Amino acid sequence: MRRYVLTGTPGAGKTSLLHRLGELGHAVVEEAATEVIARAQARGEDEPWTRVSFIDEIVALQRQRQQETSGAAALQVFDRSPVCTLALATYLGRPVSRTLGAELERITSEEIYQRQVLFIRNLGFCEPTSARRISYQESLVFEKVHEETYRELGYQLIDIPAAAMPHRLAAVLSVIAPPMS
Repeated sequence: MRRYVLTGTPGAGKTSLLHRLGELGHAVVEEAATEVIARAQARGEDEPWTRVSFIDEIVALQRQRQQETSGAAALQVFDRSPVCTLALATYLGRPVSRTLGAELERITSEEIYQRQVLFIRNLGFCEPTSARRISYQESLVFEKVHEETYRELGYQLIDIPAAAMPHRLAAVLSVIAPPMS
């Protein structure tokens, strides 16, 4: 089983890439944090990321999705991973919870994700949404936190530079599904 992670700054185009990969028939898994935020906002909670349980809710949904897709396909692509959730906790100034720590230990010991991570570079802007309330400058700081977090945990970042979608998609495909020779 090969599970690749797309990561990078908010607004870099990870979700658009993920959807294109899905259209091409690859098994894809959506980002958990966006759904946790959307569910809470649908219940009338404006800023769920301020809640203490926010990080653990993301971790729980990430784990659930990873386990649900476990036998779905030999190749899977995830929009973010628990390492991204660690980067988020760091960015928010939160301690590593017991739940997050245990999940990081599990994904490492069970080798859940490929050690090569597709780092989707920012596009030079960050468009705010109801779930993404971060300025472009803040997103660059968050991008750096992601890079440092993945590297500290021994992952190899594969740079996917800012470019038109076909070029980015080709760069991702060259890593996850290289042409047979």
